[in-house]
Amino acid sequence: MKLTKKTHACVRLEKDGRTLVIDPGGFSETDAAAGAEAILVTHEHADHFDEERLRTALEGNPAAEIWTLKSVADKISAAFPGRVHTVGHGDTFTAAGFDVQVHGELHAVIHPDIPRITNVGYLIDGGVFHPGDALTVPGHPVETLLLPVMAPWSKISEVIDYVREVKPRRAYDVHDALLTDLARPIYDRQIGALGGSEHLRLTPGESAQL
Repeated sequence: MKLTKKTHACVRLEKDGRTLVIDPGGFSETDAAAGAEAILVTHEHADHFDEERLRTALEGNPAAEIWTLKSVADKISAAFPGRVHTVGHGDTFTAAGFDVQVHGELHAVIHPDIPRITNVGYLIDGGVFHPGDALTVPGHPVETLLLPVMAPWSKISEVIDYVREVKPRRAYDVHDALLTDLARPIYDRQIGALGGSEHLRLTPGESAQL
């Protein structure tokens, strides 16, 4: 499987000539979902869900489909009947040849005064986990954790403890658009030293073989 990092929380996964994209939001490249056969969206926040990007991807590829939770599906399903699928915690499905398990139900707490929205994570082919905006532990062995490294709802001690709890073989940073280059060495050093897993970072557009 080939993993390509896009800006912020978006990644592209390729296998056997087929492509799956997760969270092509408003912080990601305008063509982040272009050419994808399957698109997964974790939740409705604009940095993960951009309706125009999804519409462009589905209009550009008649075979493309979306899997997401109800709050997102309700915003776009009417325009693409039969191509937008609603999923929730515990569901399993196959998309673009990838086996997907859905884990989690709620977004992490941003502040007690802000109501929590729904959020799901996706475990791909039993080895790659993207949790969206939550520190969901999937309850399955994870080879590659797509780690939300910096967010308004988290602090670095929680990120480190999350890596320790999931125990992946490796963790690649995602959700990093708000993290400046000046701060990256601090995160790299502390997560790498304390997380207990190999901690890795790809620049947008860079790929790795998993």
